[in-house]
Amino acid sequence: MNKVPCALTIAGTDPSGGAGIHADLKTFQELQSYGMSVITSIVSQNTTGVQAISHVSLEMIEQQLESIISDMPIHAFKTGMIANQEMMEVIYKKIINLNIPYVMDPVMVATSGDTLIEEEARNYLRTKLLPLTSVVTPNIPEAEFLTGEKIETTEDMQYAAKYIVHEFGAGAALIKGGHLDGEAIDFLYDGINMQHFSSPRIDTKNTHGTGCTYAAAITAYLSKGLPLYDAVNYAKDFVTAAIQHSFDLGSGSGPTNHWAIRLEGVHLE
Repeated sequence: MNKVPCALTIAGTDPSGGAGIHADLKTFQELQSYGMSVITSIVSQNTTGVQAISHVSLEMIEQQLESIISDMPIHAFKTGMIANQEMMEVIYKKIINLNIPYVMDPVMVATSGDTLIEEEARNYLRTKLLPLTSVVTPNIPEAEFLTGEKIETTEDMQYAAKYIVHEFGAGAALIKGGHLDGEAIDFLYDGINMQHFSSPRIDTKNTHGTGCTYAAAITAYLSKGLPLYDAVNYAKDFVTAAIQHSFDLGSGSGPTNHWAIRLEGVHLE
């Protein structure tokens, strides 16, 4: 019987290595989960922003998924950048019967502010993909879009988490508080319990890929069979260490440090 935890990411690329598929695979590797990937879009980006996007054909996305699903074990998977509804439809048909933990990072806007998803795709994401998730991990701007409500306080964050679970059928919602002042507090709501995770705010501009890394860490821990609370708790430690020891590379928002766990002794399980 295979005992190697295996995690799949379905997302776009980042040739500068800080976000997207590249960040996901680095995270899986550091957390000792065998990483696999399906590329949806080839993105020319760096620490300053997105310069160009070229989408992979629908046929190739479907074939990549088929190649992995037909041959490899998958114990958890995540989605990141899925740029249009046609891609989402292809992915939906392939993942609907997987019955394994699904982490959605609802990538809509890059750290640089560049839009990464087409408008008509957002409704499909809410109505079709969200109900399949084990947990969705929006930051505050993404949660505002999903709920249609302004989020300015921690109370607003908790309301948004409940709204996303009860209105859209997500298994759980993790609202990330990085855009608010004060401590970096995230709220996880699973339909019954509201729990929070906090860490000191780190004074750095180097946050490129933090959302991808956080969601990938949750996915890696879920692939090992951890309960959702533990997966989020350990992933929060992982991404906090990655930001604390981030790299001052490039002329914009530098990347996080995916091997920071070696410095911090972050829980690997």
